[in-house]
Amino acid sequence: MLADGLAEKGPKPLSFVAGQRVSNGLPSTAPQSPTETTGTPGAGSQDTASGSGGGGAGGTNAVPAGGLRTLVVQQMSLERPRETWSKKMDFLLSVIGYAVDLGNVWRFPYICYQNGGGAFLLPYMLMAVFGGVPLFYMELALGQFHRSGCISIWKHICPIFKGIGFAICIIALYIAFYYNTIMAWSLYYLLSCFRPTLPWASCSNSWNTANCKVYTYTDRNVSWSNSSTSPAEEFYTRQVLQVHLSPGLHQLGSVSWQLALCLLFIFTIVYFSIWKGVKTSGKVVWVTATFPYLVLLVLLVRGCTLPGAWRGVVFYLQPDWQKLLSTTVWVDAAAQIFFSLGPGFGVLLAFASYNPFHNNCYKDALLTSSVNCLTSFLSGFVIFTVLGYMAEMRQQDVSAVAKDAGPSLLFIIYAEAIANMPASTFFAVIFFLMLIMLGLDSTFAGLEGVITAMIDEFPQLLAKRRKLFVFGLVCVCYLGALSTLTYGGAYVVKLFEEYATGPAVITVVLLEVIAVSWFYGTDRFCRDVQLMLGIYPGWFWRVCWVAICPCFLLFIIISFLAFPPEVRLFDYQYPAWTNVLGYCIGVSSFICVPTYMVYYLCRAKGSFKQVQPHISSLSVLPSHLLRSVPLLAPYFSLFLSDMAHSLLI
Repeated sequence: MLADGLAEKGPKPLSFVAGQRVSNGLPSTAPQSPTETTGTPGAGSQDTASGSGGGGAGGTNAVPAGGLRTLVVQQMSLERPRETWSKKMDFLLSVIGYAVDLGNVWRFPYICYQNGGGAFLLPYMLMAVFGGVPLFYMELALGQFHRSGCISIWKHICPIFKGIGFAICIIALYIAFYYNTIMAWSLYYLLSCFRPTLPWASCSNSWNTANCKVYTYTDRNVSWSNSSTSPAEEFYTRQVLQVHLSPGLHQLGSVSWQLALCLLFIFTIVYFSIWKGVKTSGKVVWVTATFPYLVLLVLLVRGCTLPGAWRGVVFYLQPDWQKLLSTTVWVDAAAQIFFSLGPGFGVLLAFASYNPFHNNCYKDALLTSSVNCLTSFLSGFVIFTVLGYMAEMRQQDVSAVAKDAGPSLLFIIYAEAIANMPASTFFAVIFFLMLIMLGLDSTFAGLEGVITAMIDEFPQLLAKRRKLFVFGLVCVCYLGALSTLTYGGAYVVKLFEEYATGPAVITVVLLEVIAVSWFYGTDRFCRDVQLMLGIYPGWFWRVCWVAICPCFLLFIIISFLAFPPEVRLFDYQYPAWTNVLGYCIGVSSFICVPTYMVYYLCRAKGSFKQVQPHISSLSVLPSHLLRSVPLLAPYFSLFLSDMAHSLLI
């Protein structure tokens, strides 16, 4: 039988030894007969040495007359050994750091209270169980079995869908263009914390207006009106973003040199964290993935001790069961769990491809997705205890305080609450440091997905030039982000956030699920999982992959098209032409899928009927084993004759 190394790819000796598997985990089909190990003592010991060591020279082993022969084959492969995680914990922390990002802190709490509070948890959990987690599990299993990035993996699954991989890479670049800018804002805040007093704590700064009002919990003489602005709001809009200097998307203005330097520092950290691969990024996440949890716990304890905190918690969790009758609640639940877990961005495929073949990705999927959902729930308490405190200070309802969503919730409301706390500088430092850590994890993961995909697709060109390629990729991301650093850059960030990633990535994942479940085949995919884990996925997972997940994704797409979001930021209403621009940005990535299909069919030789059987010509065996098949062919007759001889005896 064929023996191999299951955990790593690369040149390995293959020998016929009972009970072992080939390098993709396929068990050998012919059991070794006990009589094959018998013979003269000299011959037996010689055969045993050849079979167990397997290594030295290839070819057949010479034996004395009458002795049984053991075939030893040296696998010849030009592939470089694939990098693996140093520790299992490196992988888990990387996946958790990727899934738990800034959206868990600002989006989930806002979506939760907006859609019925505690009642929202019901559709959220249903969407997670029947949609999010099965997709998460599927991508981990695919990446671990085929050990490829999001582009080259399709030659094993369904070659005509290879355009999905290119679309994923383009979407990842769009995310890098705007997501890291939010970290640049956080870094600006962090550096501003080291002044004698927090700059967003007073109205005596050069950027403040006459509407700015400072208030504290003990000062009841300050009246708050709808026209009033807090010093935190004016610091964010007039000093950090400087949006008052831009009339809109049609005139963005100059680049803010302060934000440009902050973003340059962020990308420098990113480069030196991922330039050598998962060996280095797997160590960095021990800090960037764990530190946010420490800060969340500190802020939760501090928030619970603030006056009025209970008002925020009640507002956060008080169920409004009537809202479950609204379609919007279910759409928001589906979209939130999808973007929170993050299937379809190529990251899970890339991370899982560096795992050992028999790693239990099933438990990993359940563990990491559970941690992600619980983190979102915990973040809600961290945010709403502070919102209750703010409502108590302003003598307003929590709903009036919690009207801001997205980054404004963090950079205005939460920053203002911190400024009114004792030891405000300390809490401000750890809070904005936490935001940077959350963002860095997701950036590491997103760019690693692109890097793995491109290196796997073009190994001869890029494998030995990884550092140079990563440097070029980071430079492209920095240049692409310059538009978000202008005075109107916040408008660009909002445009990218709404159009570049939403419907495009959901459509791509829908095609991915269809290609795997319907073209590659659920039965074949389940056999792959069985080879890795030793268990065949149950009917629940099979039904989810074949029917429920496609319906889950189609439901989100149709809802988005039927009810397009009304995009606005602060007092700026996006004009109609920006909707066209947004859809063009979304289509620019998705267009890779039909374009590659046409290219694949035009490049194939023969008529369509001749090409059709090969459109989904897939291989259950990984490529490194397939290249060893021609080497085994000359010895097949010898192997069969030995088997026949042993059976006759």
